[in-house]
Amino acid sequence: MIKQVFHSPKFIVGFAIFMAMLLTITFYPLFVKADPLDMIGGLFYKPGTYISVKDVVETNEYTLKINAVSAKLKSVSQDDKAKMADWLIRFGNVKKSEININDVAALVNLWNKSYNSSADQTGLLAAEKQQYTRLNNNINKLFSGDDIYIATKNDMGELESKVPLSSQAFVNTKDILNKQTFILGTDNFGRNVLTELVSATRTSLKIGLVAGTIATLIGLVLGLVAGYVGGTLDDFIMFITNIFTVVPSFILLVLISFSVGQNARGVMLTASIIGFTSWPWTTRSVRSQVISLRNRDHVNLSKLSGHSLPRIILTDILPYVASYVVMAFILQISSGILAEAQLSMLGLGPATTKVSTLGLMMNWAMAYKAPITGAWWAFLPVILSITLISFSLNLMNTGLDQVFNPQLRD
Repeated sequence: MIKQVFHSPKFIVGFAIFMAMLLTITFYPLFVKADPLDMIGGLFYKPGTYISVKDVVETNEYTLKINAVSAKLKSVSQDDKAKMADWLIRFGNVKKSEININDVAALVNLWNKSYNSSADQTGLLAAEKQQYTRLNNNINKLFSGDDIYIATKNDMGELESKVPLSSQAFVNTKDILNKQTFILGTDNFGRNVLTELVSATRTSLKIGLVAGTIATLIGLVLGLVAGYVGGTLDDFIMFITNIFTVVPSFILLVLISFSVGQNARGVMLTASIIGFTSWPWTTRSVRSQVISLRNRDHVNLSKLSGHSLPRIILTDILPYVASYVVMAFILQISSGILAEAQLSMLGLGPATTKVSTLGLMMNWAMAYKAPITGAWWAFLPVILSITLISFSLNLMNTGLDQVFNPQLRD
C-alpha cells in the first residue's frame, strides 16, 4: 500500500513540499536561536545586510578605482525617471525622441541642463512642483563632490577632523564585526521576518494538527456509531450534525473566540475551538461509508459469531474506512490552518504577545499598512507559506484518492 501511495506523482510532489517545510521549521531553530519575537530592527526595514557605521569608520579602508557616481545612478527609480522625462518634455523644451529613459546617465545630464525650478510650469499643482524640487535635490546629491570629514577627540578632548573620506575608499564587509542580515527584512515591530515566519509556520502547523485530530476523531466516532447502529441514535446524531452544518462553522468560530476573550485564547485553545466546530462534514461522510459496509458478509458473520459492538466497528468496519479517514484528516489540517488565519486576520487569534502565527503576521502587516508602504516582505512570504501548506496537503489528498478510490485508480 505504501508503495502504491508513493507511485502517485501528485502525492510525491505534495509530500516533498510538506516535508521541506517540516525540515525547515525543525532545523532552522537549531542554527538560529534568537527569539522570533525579539524586536531588534526598525519599522519595515527592507531585506539586506546591515553593518555598524562606527565599525565601518574604524575599519581599514581600501582604494578601488571605480566610478562611484555611475553606481549611484542605479538608485534612481523607474518612477523618478518617468517623472524626469515628463517634465523635460512638457517644460524643458526637450523632444521626446531625444529622451532615452533606459539611459540613466544621459537622462540625468539632460535634467541637469534643462531643469529650472523657476521655469513656467503651468498646469502643475504646488505639491507637484515641490516633488520635482525634491527630485532635483536628490539628483544633485548623487553628483555632490563635497568632502565628508570624520571628527574624533584628541588628547585635549577637542574634536579633530581627519582627512576627508574619498569616494574611492571602501571597506571589506568581512572585516566588519557587528553586522546583521535580514533575509526577509523586518516587520512593523522590527522583528526578523524570516525567524518569525519559521516560528509562525511551526505554530500554525501545530494548530492545524491539533484541530485536525480533534475534528477527525469526533467525526469518526460519531460517524461510525451513527452509521452502524442506526435507528434513534442515528437520527439524534444527524440532528445535531445538521444543526452544525446549517450554521456556518466560521460564524461559530468567531462567536466562541470572541466570548472566550483575548487573554484566554492560547494556541491550544484556539486549535481546540477550531477542531470542535469542524467535525460535521467528516461525520456525514464516515456515516455514509459505514452504511454501505454494515450489511457486508464479513460484518454479518461477526454478528453471528457474537462479537461485541466495539469489536465489530474496530475490526470489521474501521479498516475499510481508514484510507478515507486519513484523507479527511489531511484536509482537516489544511482547514484548521486556514481557519486560524481567518480568525487572526479578524483579531480573534491566539494571544499576540506570546506567539506568532501565519494569521497574526498577516494581521500585523495589514494593520500597519505594509501593502501601502511597499513592504512586500512583511506579507508576501506569509501568503506563500499558507499557499504552499494548503497546496501540498491537497496534493497529498488527491494522490491518496487516486490510490484508494477504485473509480480513479490508474
